[in-house]
Amino acid sequence: MISGTSHDGIDTAVVDLVHAEGGLTGTVVHTGSTPYSAELRARLVAALPPAPTTLAEVCELDTLIGQAFARAAVAVVEESGPVDLICSHGQTVFHWIADGAALGTLQLGQPAWIAEATGAPVVSDVRARDLTVGGQGAPLVSFLDSLLLAGVPGTRAALNLGGISNMTVVGPGGDLLAYDIGPSNALIDAVVVERGLNPLGYDRDGAIAAAGTVDEALLAVLLAEPYYALPAPKSTGKELFHGAYVHAALDRAGTDPSDADLLATLTELTVRTVAAEVRRAGVSTLVASGGGCRNPVLLAGLRAALPEVDVLLSDDLGAPADEKEAIAFALLGWCTVHGVPGTLPAGTGAREARILGSITPGSGPLVLPDPLEVPLGSLALVDGR
Repeated sequence: MISGTSHDGIDTAVVDLVHAEGGLTGTVVHTGSTPYSAELRARLVAALPPAPTTLAEVCELDTLIGQAFARAAVAVVEESGPVDLICSHGQTVFHWIADGAALGTLQLGQPAWIAEATGAPVVSDVRARDLTVGGQGAPLVSFLDSLLLAGVPGTRAALNLGGISNMTVVGPGGDLLAYDIGPSNALIDAVVVERGLNPLGYDRDGAIAAAGTVDEALLAVLLAEPYYALPAPKSTGKELFHGAYVHAALDRAGTDPSDADLLATLTELTVRTVAAEVRRAGVSTLVASGGGCRNPVLLAGLRAALPEVDVLLSDDLGAPADEKEAIAFALLGWCTVHGVPGTLPAGTGAREARILGSITPGSGPLVLPDPLEVPLGSLALVDGR
C-alpha cells in the first residue's frame, strides 16, 4: 500500500509471492486505488512544505491517514481474501536533504490502525534504514526494477512518472544506477489545485496543457534549477518542488502565461528533464509507469523527444503502470519478513544493502518464515486478476 508524491489516494496491490529454484514468481491477484476524502487531502496539502504546521496537525494526520489506509486494506481483504502480510509505505510528508545527502524522511499513516483492522502484521517505515547507511532512501522501486529489467536487452531503464520522476538504469552488464530526476506531476498538480482548474486536482488527460503553448522564457528559468546538475544518486520531493517554487520562477522569468500555457510549460519541463537523462544514460528501452503515463501530452512529448528509444509501459512486463509502486512495496514487505535486504546500494547510494522497515504484529503472535538464504534471482509477474 502506498500513497505517492501526488498525495491523491492509496494504491493497493495483492501479490502472491512464491520463491522456488530459479527465482521468484509473483501472481498479481488485485490492484486498485482508493482516493483520499476531499477533506483529508486538503488538510494534507495544507500541511506540506513550505507551509508551516504544528505537531498537533502532524499527529492528527498520522492517525487520519493510518485510518484511511486501514479502511482501504479492509476493503481489499474483503474483495480478495485474507492476506499473510501488509506492507504500508504510508504518505511521505517530508524528505530532509542537505548538501545532497538525505538526513531524514517522514511518512505518515500509523500502521497500528491497519494491523488492528485486518489482523495481519504490517511492515512500515521502509525508507529510514537505508538512510542510516548513507542512502537516499529513494527510489526504493529500483529493487523491483532491477528484477523486472533483467530480461530486457541493452541499456534499459524504468521510469516512474509520479509527483516526482525517478529512473532506474541497468546497463548491458547489469550495472545499475537509480535516482530522482525532478518534478513530474508535482508542479502541474500544484497549479491545478491552487487555481481550481480541475476538481480532481490534476490535469486529466493533459487536456489543459494540450490547449497551451510552451513559455520558453519560463522554461529556461525552470531548467536552470541546480538540482538537475547534481550527480546521481540523488533524491528530491515536494519540499523543493511546490506551488511557491512556480511563483518564484514566474517572478524571475517576468512572464504571465495563461493557465494552459503554464501547464504546457510545466509538462514540457518534465519531458525535457527526463529526455536529457535518458539520452545521457544511452538508454535504448524505456519502461514507464506512474500516473504521468496517463497524460498523453507528456507521453507523446517523451516519444517525440526520444525517437531512437523504445518507450513501453510497465504493463508489458506484468506490472500495471498505475500500481507498480504498490507491487514494489508488496515485494519489499515479503523481503523484510524473509530476511532479504530490500535495497541495492547502487540504487540508493547506500554503503551496504539493508533489510528494511519495522513490523507491527497482527492479531496473534508474530511468526516469521525461515530466512531465505539464496539470492532471489529473477522475478516473473503473472496477472491473476
